[in-house]
Amino acid sequence: MVKTLVCYYSKSGNTKAMAIRVADGARAAGSDVDIKKVSEVAPADLLKYDCIIMGSPTYYGTCAAELKSLIDKSVKYHGDLAGKVGGAFASSGVLGGGNETTVQQILEALLIHGMIIIGDTDGAHYGPVAIEKPTKADEKTCYEYGKRLAGLTIKLHG
Repeated sequence: MVKTLVCYYSKSGNTKAMAIRVADGARAAGSDVDIKKVSEVAPADLLKYDCIIMGSPTYYGTCAAELKSLIDKSVKYHGDLAGKVGGAFASSGVLGGGNETTVQQILEALLIHGMIIIGDTDGAHYGPVAIEKPTKADEKTCYEYGKRLAGLTIKLHG
């Protein structure tokens, strides 16, 4: 069975709510899923997973320092994450608050690691985003995102 990590930082609980729905979708697709706060993840832990999905609130158009720190420390394993599936999601306080730039920042790091990224032709092209507390529609997008990424991982690594 493939293993998926949903790793997130959340201060207000909004990004955590998104992470839970992403994890639910990945489980529904048939992946073994660990959902962890970024503080619970060491860079070496990333090696254990076939799929890594990272989530963050948006601060000044970028991800939280806590998540960026994990990404920066993961450089020690540059090349070792190649071929794994990756994804990202973000929340912000306002419309136009930088969600897409945050998601793109995370995806850029995963691409540099050689990870496989999949877009969405409908809706959240880069990854799910929410403004403040996720709506039911946001939760559905998160669920479908987790399901789609885990499904791809199963096709590639299952």
